[in-house]
Amino acid sequence: MFIAVLGVIVLIVGIVLKRSPEPAGRFNGVVTAVGIAMVVLGLLLNIFKVIEPGKVGVQTLFGKVQDQVLESGLHIINPVVEITTFDVQTQTYTMSAVNNEGQKEGDDAIRVLSSDGLEVTIDLSVLYKVKPDRAPYIMQNIGENYVDKIVRPVSRTAIRDNAVAYAAVDLYSTKRQEFQDKINRYITASFEKRGLELQQILVRNITLPASVRASIESKINAEQDAQKMEFVLQKERQEAERKRVEAQGIADYQRILSTGLSDKQLQYEPIKAQKEIALSPNAKVIIIGGGKGGNPIMINDK
Repeated sequence: MFIAVLGVIVLIVGIVLKRSPEPAGRFNGVVTAVGIAMVVLGLLLNIFKVIEPGKVGVQTLFGKVQDQVLESGLHIINPVVEITTFDVQTQTYTMSAVNNEGQKEGDDAIRVLSSDGLEVTIDLSVLYKVKPDRAPYIMQNIGENYVDKIVRPVSRTAIRDNAVAYAAVDLYSTKRQEFQDKINRYITASFEKRGLELQQILVRNITLPASVRASIESKINAEQDAQKMEFVLQKERQEAERKRVEAQGIADYQRILSTGLSDKQLQYEPIKAQKEIALSPNAKVIIIGGGKGGNPIMINDK
């Protein structure tokens, strides 16, 4: 559009030169032709507009936002219309305690008070996109800087308003998913009213105070010690049961021997033992005594 405006200025100069005396008047034809060419070129350049992929164009005519959205591609438009493009692809806004990890320099994590009065630090990433058909609404009511006006404050408010309902340890462990679902619903509803679509909330990190972390670690260590002791006790119980079964077996064996062996069986056992001794390569002389109480005597060279 700048070229067309410049062409109009050149045309005016040509008209002025036409009314001027010689020799300046001789150049009015050339100047007028150049002005007309510049106006035509400027209009042609502004009639054709290309919208890049992943973006939409919002038209503004003399300060009034038009409802019609220009999709990606080539369009023929009114040359005096101004086009503002909006990115409709998925965008990520990160608030982190790590320097240069998010959109803001330095520590940009969200610090909140839990229900038990402890300060908890939360790193958050918000995945969102502009709804293409709501781009004119955003242009009219919010402006191009919707990230700082909507995305950032709504997300931080959602975290703070919902974190106060949870204890610090619950946020860190058992209630983390429930907390994430709550802020997801909160932000979704807020974005919906303003032409944005929430795609996902990522609670990337929850940092507890040092005293709470030490308490959690102590509790975990105690639970691990208790599990270890339970394993030892279980092993001891199994060993005691094994010994009890073994003792019961010995007792049963002795009872059977004391009640079930006859005199002949008792006489046979020494004879069998003497036979085994006699067959041993170390035995030399065996003297077998007489009577019931006689015991064999073994003589060898060792």
